[in-house]
Amino acid sequence: MNNEKLKQQILSYALLVLGSALFAVGDVMFVNPYHLAPGGVYGLANVFNALWGWKISVAGICMDIPLLIIGTIILGPKFGVKTVISVILIPVFTYILESTWGYAPVIHGGSVAADTQSALYYIAKDGSQSWFMPDMFLNTVVSGLIYGLAIGVVFRSGATSGGSDIIAMIAHKYTKISLGTLVLIVDSIISLSTLAAFEDIRLPIYSIILIFIESKIIDLVVEGVKSYKTAFIVTDKIDEVRDFIIKDLDRSGTVFAGSGLYQGAERKMIYVTLNRSDLVKLKANLRFLDPNAFVNVIESSEIMGNGFKALPTE
Repeated sequence: MNNEKLKQQILSYALLVLGSALFAVGDVMFVNPYHLAPGGVYGLANVFNALWGWKISVAGICMDIPLLIIGTIILGPKFGVKTVISVILIPVFTYILESTWGYAPVIHGGSVAADTQSALYYIAKDGSQSWFMPDMFLNTVVSGLIYGLAIGVVFRSGATSGGSDIIAMIAHKYTKISLGTLVLIVDSIISLSTLAAFEDIRLPIYSIILIFIESKIIDLVVEGVKSYKTAFIVTDKIDEVRDFIIKDLDRSGTVFAGSGLYQGAERKMIYVTLNRSDLVKLKANLRFLDPNAFVNVIESSEIMGNGFKALPTE
């Protein structure tokens, strides 16, 4: 193993540890005190903790490990070593926080009496209930930021969080419903469990808001802030447009030969991926290069290869 690959491996495992620790912080200090369940195994573990006092760490790993085994049996060895490590690290960090911090909220409006309207309770380190005035919206936003950052960092390390994703993958194998839809269904059911457990309509609503914020932060962490567009340009001025892309934008692309659907005339099409500023320049100059050009621009969520993000090494 060369030095560069060794550095990448060390970085990926450091990210895995960081992401797992952040997840535990978000769960114990922000999600649990507000009785939220933003999907996943740990969303369900939070409900079990509030109803029956089960430790989140114990409930989480007791669900995660069987799911990992069942998933491997049904789906094959899709889950790498890093995912297994993540499944172990998250409950370890969660247990440490449960034992040293308890479930006290970081964001709150002060301690109140148990009969105060809209108050919530958390479980202190000594096992007693303490009531506080919640700031639901602020806590939900911060929870989504921390959860999204944590899971995004875990994904960047090359691992997954396991849990409910495995349930969705198994269901996908037998139902052929899209994986994204199944993940949404599973997580929504878990979020709705807070309504059945606590009879408070606020909790599933804020849980779903948290999931939305979390998903956006995950995309930001995994894909970065760069925005790329892919343009398909059908033009009779192929040489002029090609020269502009190569010389003025310092980009390359691919030329495809084709024919028009209606008249069957031979046409050529340029396929090129650009950042947002280069696309603006291209559109501005196409007005002069070929006013009759046909251009289709689509959003590119991830671009890998020469001139863009490097392909994964493993």
